[in-house]
Amino acid sequence: MSLFSDNIRTLRVKHKISQEKLAENLCITRGRYVKYEDGTSEAPYDILKKIAHYYHISIDLLLSVDVRKIDTEDLLKLENNRLVLPIMVDREGENFIEVVTQKVKAGYLNGYADPEYIESLQQISLPFLGPGKHRGFPVEGDSMPPHENGSIIIGRYVESLGEVLDGKTYIFITKNEGMVYKRLNKNKKNALVLESDNRFYPNYEVKASDILEIWEYECNIGRSDMKAKIEEPVSVEKMFLELKREISEVKESIKSR
Repeated sequence: MSLFSDNIRTLRVKHKISQEKLAENLCITRGRYVKYEDGTSEAPYDILKKIAHYYHISIDLLLSVDVRKIDTEDLLKLENNRLVLPIMVDREGENFIEVVTQKVKAGYLNGYADPEYIESLQQISLPFLGPGKHRGFPVEGDSMPPHENGSIIIGRYVESLGEVLDGKTYIFITKNEGMVYKRLNKNKKNALVLESDNRFYPNYEVKASDILEIWEYECNIGRSDMKAKIEEPVSVEKMFLELKREISEVKESIKSR
């Protein structure tokens, strides 16, 4: 048995539908469907997609989260069956802001769709942010001044790629790069070009299919009030000219002796 098998059985029973009726809606035979529910056969992508659309739930949740532990009616519904986010709220109904600290950052790629992992994160409340789902992420390195290493970026969840705009900064959760905070340089058809405000770091491209989540910058939580200082990158030509000047000075010094 697999988590997927348990999930589709749980959902079918919850919706009070027979295996035969569900198989008919999926345009397959009952015998074929039973193998998926019994775990004796793996469902291909086209069937996964049909089941996800039938129950209005993301494929991610079907494959990685025990749906018996969550109330699927209370989850955030996104377009095209994108990932459904677990949301924590306080007694007044205000959304908590989960903070992904440096300590737990490594586990976010595996836990971002797991309600138990999200519930275990530290939580804060910032009422001035207004509507939307927000989450805090740690800044690492010096690629995005004035945000220093160790500060926290609060981002608002972006539901679709069509919402992102050139020139704005976002937290990108990607399959290959992990968690990065970058400025959107160019919104291409099937990819995004990301750039650092520190020009020492080169731009790079991320495929749309590689992106798991996007969080638009809302505010920064940090301890420093230092003014950003970005050093201009030194060109190779400038380096050679400086070296040439120094060599000339050495030669002149030798001649004068």
